[in-house]
Amino acid sequence: MASLAEIRAKLKAAESKGSDNNRTGGDNSIYPFWNLKEGDESVLRFLPDGNADNTFFWVERAMIKLPFAGIKGESESKQTIVQVPCVEMYGDTCPILSEVRAWFKDPALEDMGRKYWKKRSYIFQGFVVEDGLKEKETPANPIRRFIIGPQIFTSIRAALVDPELEDLPTDFVHGLDYRMKKGSKGGYADYSTSSWARRERPLSDEENAAIKEHGLFNLSDFLPKKPGEVELKVMKEMFEASVDGEPYDMERWGQYFKPAGMSQNTGDPNKSTPKASAPVADDIDEDDTPAPVTKVATAPKASAPAATEGGDSRAQDILAMIRNRQKA
Repeated sequence: MASLAEIRAKLKAAESKGSDNNRTGGDNSIYPFWNLKEGDESVLRFLPDGNADNTFFWVERAMIKLPFAGIKGESESKQTIVQVPCVEMYGDTCPILSEVRAWFKDPALEDMGRKYWKKRSYIFQGFVVEDGLKEKETPANPIRRFIIGPQIFTSIRAALVDPELEDLPTDFVHGLDYRMKKGSKGGYADYSTSSWARRERPLSDEENAAIKEHGLFNLSDFLPKKPGEVELKVMKEMFEASVDGEPYDMERWGQYFKPAGMSQNTGDPNKSTPKASAPVADDIDEDDTPAPVTKVATAPKASAPAATEGGDSRAQDILAMIRNRQKA
């Protein structure tokens, strides 16, 4: 494997030559649908974000996995993964992707680029209407959070850009349930047969009562803490050490970022343990690396959808915003 210095030297040489010639569980409020058995399914009902400034009923999370050759000082040499937030999700420049992005210009470095590219997932909330997992223990608050990967997100989004859809799927009266089906393809989990229900379903009395009692989550509360200047510097150091094949140094970086399973400062704000959005199974952690990467325009913000029968016009406005974003 090439060292970071070798990669930089190769890129610099390529640039010179061109000049001469003119790529996140803390608690059981997270519903682990990825544990479904092949062929099983669960029915979910998504709800709006508690944050009225969020146009959508989800928030996007972007994480970067940094693999290390074990932990410094430990005799057992086993690959260790540390996840760090990609600050592009906050609208800032990511110091890691700023370097990795250039790797995709060289076919020899593309695989390495994908290894360090950001991994997208999406945080939703809602009810588990039919539990294919048959959970023995469920939280007192039946409003669960769902960590959705790009494959399932594509299916969820498909309905929103369908011009025949008249109401938001999250509408309390005219909304739709979502049937999550787990299959298998090429040895990996496959959710391509998941789909929205064909008929609308008003929320039950019990579901409405739960919303009134517990309220809706502000989904952005479950994103990693935005790194400051010091954390960004640490992220860059860790990235360089990872690429160079060094072990993870707990003494240098432990107070900022730690391997999965260890308590850290960047997790769920309501928990001292790592975020429950940390399951790293392939079911949710899909690589949607673009090459080359282009910045997508950010859609304007709007209030959360009205969840009443009189909210039809508001729902239409938000659906239009979502569809316009897809065209951008």
